[in-house]
Amino acid sequence: MAEARFLPTGDTSVCVEFGNEINQKINSEIRAFNILLNEEKIKGVVETVPTYRSIMVHYDPGVISNKQLVARLKALTGKMDKVEIPPSEVLEIPVLYGGEEMGPDMAFVAEHAGISEAEVIKLHTEPEYLIYMLGFTPGFTYLGGLNDKIETPRLKTPRVKIPAGSVGIAGKQTGVYPIDSPGGWQLIGRTPVRMYDPDREVPILPQAGQYIKFTAIDRAEFDRIAAAEAAGTYTVKKYPRKEA
Repeated sequence: MAEARFLPTGDTSVCVEFGNEINQKINSEIRAFNILLNEEKIKGVVETVPTYRSIMVHYDPGVISNKQLVARLKALTGKMDKVEIPPSEVLEIPVLYGGEEMGPDMAFVAEHAGISEAEVIKLHTEPEYLIYMLGFTPGFTYLGGLNDKIETPRLKTPRVKIPAGSVGIAGKQTGVYPIDSPGGWQLIGRTPVRMYDPDREVPILPQAGQYIKFTAIDRAEFDRIAAAEAAGTYTVKKYPRKEA
């Protein structure tokens, strides 16, 4: 493990940086550190926010000083190799791919890749995508593992409004828009699953460290799931991931 860097990011937070790239090794270090931090229960720490290559630690300076916190955080890095990271959970997210309404950029993605739309769907639904981080909007998933054959650049001009549930591609990333919002990703489909619902006991469905497996569905299944979501009776399929 490369030596972590402790960077001040204001008077109430510290950024602990584990690297400068997106990869699963760094992500595993972040997860291990976050597990230790939660177990340590350092008085004054109010929230942790994992990202691709670092973790932001928010704290109350009236309870613990920056110097004291950094010393405690540095001590934790020496224990990371002893952390047993629990098996990840996979969320199965159904998607209606293609079509002007659901996937208006599918034709462009297929053309850019030099393959058929059916092949784009096949390649997009094959991996289990690691959720590296959440951000941008509540529950927006930044996923790793996209097949390089369907890497596609962002839109030159972002859309003012993208419907909730839209599944998009931007460069090497893929993800789901959890709420109506602006965005510049290439849209290839839409899920009826509510990734964010403020009325749920746990509003944000996905969590960093989980995986997402997309599955292709037809319009009838999309409408059925959407109706069940509206009634509060739909449950997303989850299963333990088989680690390689």
